[in-house]
Formats: sequence, C-alpha cells, structure tokens
Amino acid sequence: MLDRFFEAHQLWKIKRVLRNGKLTLLCLVLTVVVIRSNLGAGKFGTPQEDFNEIRDHFYSSRRAEPRRVLEEAQTTTTTTTASGGGDTASENSYATFDITKILVDEGEDEKPDPNKPYSLGPKISDWDEQRADWLGKNPSFPNFIGPNKPRVLLVTGSSPKPCENPVGDHYLLKAIKNKIDYCRLHGIEIFYNMALLDAEMAGFWAKLPLIRKLLLFHPEIEFLWWMDSDAMFTDMAFEVPWERYKDHNFVLHGWNEMVYDQKNWIGLNTGSFLLRNCQWSLDILDAWAPMGPKGKVRDEAGKILTRELKDRPVFEADDQSAMVYILATQRDKWGEKVYLESAYYLHGYWGILVDRYEEMIENYHPGLGDHRWPLVTHFVGCKPCGKFGDYPVERCLKQMDRAFNFGDNQILQIYGFTHKSLASRRVKRTRNETSNPLEVKDELGLLHPAFKAVKVSSS
Repeated sequence: MLDRFFEAHQLWKIKRVLRNGKLTLLCLVLTVVVIRSNLGAGKFGTPQEDFNEIRDHFYSSRRAEPRRVLEEAQTTTTTTTASGGGDTASENSYATFDITKILVDEGEDEKPDPNKPYSLGPKISDWDEQRADWLGKNPSFPNFIGPNKPRVLLVTGSSPKPCENPVGDHYLLKAIKNKIDYCRLHGIEIFYNMALLDAEMAGFWAKLPLIRKLLLFHPEIEFLWWMDSDAMFTDMAFEVPWERYKDHNFVLHGWNEMVYDQKNWIGLNTGSFLLRNCQWSLDILDAWAPMGPKGKVRDEAGKILTRELKDRPVFEADDQSAMVYILATQRDKWGEKVYLESAYYLHGYWGILVDRYEEMIENYHPGLGDHRWPLVTHFVGCKPCGKFGDYPVERCLKQMDRAFNFGDNQILQIYGFTHKSLASRRVKRTRNETSNPLEVKDELGLLHPAFKAVKVSSS
C-alpha cells in the first residue's frame, strides 16, 4: 500500500527506521527487565510501588558510607517512636540508661579475721637473694637497661567503676594519655590498674597491695614509680637523675626540715614517688600498711596522726601522713635510704604552677624539671572523678586542660603542631611540610632522645 504514495528509495528509508525502532524497543524492554530484577521491582507490583522501590534503592546507595550506621540508627529510632515503640528507643539511648543496672558487684568481699593484725601478705625476709637468683637466671631481662638507666615501671590507676561525675572519665583519659607519652619517650614501662586488690585498703591506701604485688612478680624492675591519676607530666624532656639515687631506695618530693624537724603532715607528698625493688622496700611497706585498714583501725590511726603531726586536720589516717609519722619517729631505721627530693618537681602543686605556664614558655624551656618548667603538675584536691572537690570545679577543669595542653604541646611540636592556646583543644601548624622530613630539626630532642637509645652489642 505504501508503494502508491512513496518512491522506492523513500520506502526503503521508512522500512529501515521501523526496523531500528523495533530493535530499540526490544533493548528498552530488556533493560527494564534487568533493572526490575536487580532492584527488587521484579515482584511485579503496581507502577507506583515499582517507582517507590527504585527511588529508595538509588537514594540509599548515594549515602556517604561513614554516615550509614548513624543514619540507619536515626531512622530506626524515628520509625520506632512513630509506631509507638518508645521503650525500644529508650533502651538504645545512653543518655537515659540507668548505669546502676550494670554496676552491681556480684559476691561479697572477703571478711578479714578481726583477731589477726593486718598484713599485706606472707612475710618475706630473703627477697634480695631470691631476686638476685632470678636475675642471674634471666639475663635477657636485666634490671638496668643502660649505664645508670634502671628498668622502671610507672604505676597508676583509677576506680573500677565509672567516675561519679559525667566528665571525670574524660580527664582520666587525658591524664593516662599524658603518662603514656612521657613513658614512651623515656623507655619506661607502664601499668594501669582498675582492680581493688584488697577491700580493706580502699581509698588512699589502695596503692600499697598493688605495689607489693608488682615488686614481687616483676623482679626485673629496679624502680617502681607510683603516680596518682590526677597528676600529669608537664616536662616531657626531663630525665630523672637516677645516678643521684644509687644509694637510696625511696624517693619522695619533700623537705628534710619539714618532715624530721617540724613533723609537718605536708612535709612530703605520696602522689608521685620512686621505690626500689628490694627487701628494704618490702619492709617499709609492711611498716606503712597497718594504719590503712578501713573502719576502726583507720579512724583511730587518724586521731594519732592529727595529734602528732603539725597542722594536720582531723580525718581518718591517710598514706601521706602515715609516712611522715614513720620517718619522723623512726628516722634511725628508715631515714638513711630515703631521699626527700626538692631540687625538681617530682610532685608539683598545681595551685602555684598552672597560672605561670605562659611565663615559663616565654623565659625557659623543657628539661629543667623545677619551678621554671615543672616535671609533674599534681591536681591535689580537685578530685576530678568524684562528686565534690576541695576547689571550684570550673577552676580545676580549666587548669587541668591547661596542664594537659602544656605537656601535649611538647609532643605535638615534634610533628609540627601546637595547641592554638593552652585553653584550646584545637591545634595549628607550626611549620610547613617538606619532602625531606628526616632533615627537620628536632628542637626538643624528643623524637630520638639519647636516654631512649639501646646499646647494641657487637657480635
């Protein structure tokens, strides 16, 4: 019929267009079938259902992967709430969860025999001999890792339960990060404890059973360094003068006159001290511990300490007052092996240091350890993990941030960064990147410090 209206060449073109159109239509049909199969629309629902399913599939595939889990969680919560399932949404919320549900301790504490005096453990009288024998049999674990460089274990810890205030655990995290940085630079091992090893020795005294255990089970350790959780290193470059203590077993920050002459209860501080692994140390721990058991013993000992020590308030016996009392009343027995250090800040009271950080930065440099650039800043009385402290919370937390940033700047400086200010969590770049990073000068000498070097014996 078409021959009547078109010439031969026109008719050929029309037929070719029709054939191509059929082929295109066939390809379109096949494409739709494949898409329906891949996207799940092959269930042959209504066109509207197919459209909704395809749209949802493409929308979800465009989501950024890092946000996927968060968005799914938000969608689940919204859907649950919308459908009346408010209980499920609450169960998924950390903000509304009652944490006391999982803080129930199973079992009961061991009850001590009231007829027996308290003891940290079985009496040991030959520890020096036992330890020397072990060291001789284990030469790959020497108690000195270099000339005048003892093997040191820094020990700290916190309660097995979360802090009593919401922000306390964050500041504990900052404090342990700070300690790890210092120990890494100085070749010191670190032990963080969260277990109360002896219920009788809770509070001030919890460190004593732990210290004794670590001394006995780590004979390779020459010095144990105890540091409270609320203390921070603020001089990352200062190396403890170990040679100074070659004839001493117990090093505390303090003053001879205040302890031995005045019997002042703050004549020394037990928040940061060094204790040699030897028989003498086990003996002084045994002499120290009897005032520690909680209850009547600790209360009665507190009365004696308040009566005997200068300016001590009335409260239960604490480990610091007890040590002042032991040294002041038994100097002939213990004093020769005790070194009260005041040349640098093995412990530095935060109230007289933190406000001077900017002055220190302007006039001095790390590596001094003393009032010019303190080794340790200790936040005595702030009690960041408790409900109440001895000072305003805002002041304590701001000053703890400043102390952390002060120490952290010495770490960041190695890599070309610093905090924008001592009050800021943000950092800024202090030098440009380079294609020769190994040629960049390490100004503080902390990247590969001499005191971290290991002597390799020639074969």
